[in-house]
Amino acid sequence: MPPHQSALHWQLFDEYTPLDIYAMSKQRNTRRLAMQVLYQIDVTGELDRDEILSNIDNEFDTPDVCAKAVDTALHAWVTHGTSDEQISLLAPDWPTYRQPPVDRAILRLAYYEMSSGQTPPKVAINEAVELAKNFASENSPAFINGVLDKLAKKVKPRRVAPEPQEQSEPADQWLDDAKTSD
Repeated sequence: MPPHQSALHWQLFDEYTPLDIYAMSKQRNTRRLAMQVLYQIDVTGELDRDEILSNIDNEFDTPDVCAKAVDTALHAWVTHGTSDEQISLLAPDWPTYRQPPVDRAILRLAYYEMSSGQTPPKVAINEAVELAKNFASENSPAFINGVLDKLAKKVKPRRVAPEPQEQSEPADQWLDDAKTSD
């Protein structure tokens, strides 16, 4: 056993098949890229799917992971007004405009995952905290965990998650719908 991994680590992974571990890794990579795309959208304002895809450094990720990440980020961006409002109510001293862009991206992604019904709240919170540990400031994981824990009690999924084999609605359609509803 490698010295940096505990016996518990190996016991946890003994319960999963290699295919399960690959799927978890693929979803984690998709989530990481989606957070990075949300950061990019927030900082640059770029909403063109093809332009965003061309800016992704996909040396280590497959094209389907990149495409899924961009679609997830664009879906999350459509809900960012609602997520920002909810987050600001729960953390009035730290409304989203005062938060670092990385924290905003992580919170918006987790809100989208919880509110869309695609990810159980506990999983979304755990994954958001892991993203914060890897990409955000030292205090961010605790802040994100606290906000999302409160948010999970308030958020009701707006639809049932699509079956894994089904294609989700293209993000471009969601963006068009969001633009016409304003």
